[in-house]
Amino acid sequence: MTPQSSRVRYWLGAFLVFLAAFCFAMKGVLIKLAYQYPIDSISLLTLRMLFALPFYVIIALRLSRTKPINHLTPKQWIILALLGITGYYLASYFNFLGLVYVTAGLERILLFVYPTFVLLMNALGFGRRVTRLQIIALLLTYAGILLAFLGNVETGQQKDIYLGAFWVLLSGLVYAVYLVGSDQMITKVGSQQFTCYAMIAATVPTVLHCALQNGLQLGGYPLPVYVLGVSMGIFVTVIPTFMIAEGIKRVGSGNASIIASIGPIFTIILATTILHEQISWQQVAGTVFVLIGVFLIGWRGQTRK
Repeated sequence: MTPQSSRVRYWLGAFLVFLAAFCFAMKGVLIKLAYQYPIDSISLLTLRMLFALPFYVIIALRLSRTKPINHLTPKQWIILALLGITGYYLASYFNFLGLVYVTAGLERILLFVYPTFVLLMNALGFGRRVTRLQIIALLLTYAGILLAFLGNVETGQQKDIYLGAFWVLLSGLVYAVYLVGSDQMITKVGSQQFTCYAMIAATVPTVLHCALQNGLQLGGYPLPVYVLGVSMGIFVTVIPTFMIAEGIKRVGSGNASIIASIGPIFTIILATTILHEQISWQQVAGTVFVLIGVFLIGWRGQTRK
């Protein structure tokens, strides 16, 4: 590969990660728009998953013809399914619950704590040393989250900010478990196939949950709810998951995490312009601290590769 083609490959990967970050940033805004209509969290999540499901099934079938997975044991298939359920059902449901109570801007800042959870899990579970720079990054991240949180307590934009923050932080923790657990499986299966099978596995408990809670009554909602559901399924789920996978191939996971850290900025801009959410100076300052912390964690991870 020539230096010029290598640069093109890198910048294409960076652009894909950048677009994926923008798509993911839209999620909270679309959910808040849907909550303007009479729909509960699990029904909205189910619509998102069902609209996305056909794409993952078709892509999985096509990939199975070119790259068949014959080397996984039944136990490994179960682990793959459990990882998908953890990352795309549990984490997503907790996130949807949190957005019932807090603003989209605050949700994105709180959710971005997951890289610090990953760092701590790797240190505690796998004995990986936490450097001084990473400790500084952790302190910056949590200080930023605390500052942004306190700046939203008295704004009156949240129904129950403490309950909402709990669900969003729990979502970040569960997603971190998924990321830490999926490293080896992605190496065995490949990122695209892993994403497809994980999403398919997560759809099953999502639909069952909806069936148990409200009898899977997904008809009768206003048309905008289905438009938002399709948008979440395609533009916030299918497209960015594959863009981020392709981007990581080209720029590496460390650089990808740094580029993707622009996500909260996108969400704040979208939440302000579309949802007319009020942004306090504490939230802006907290966002800056969080982004610096995540940047340092991502940069340190890249330099150690």
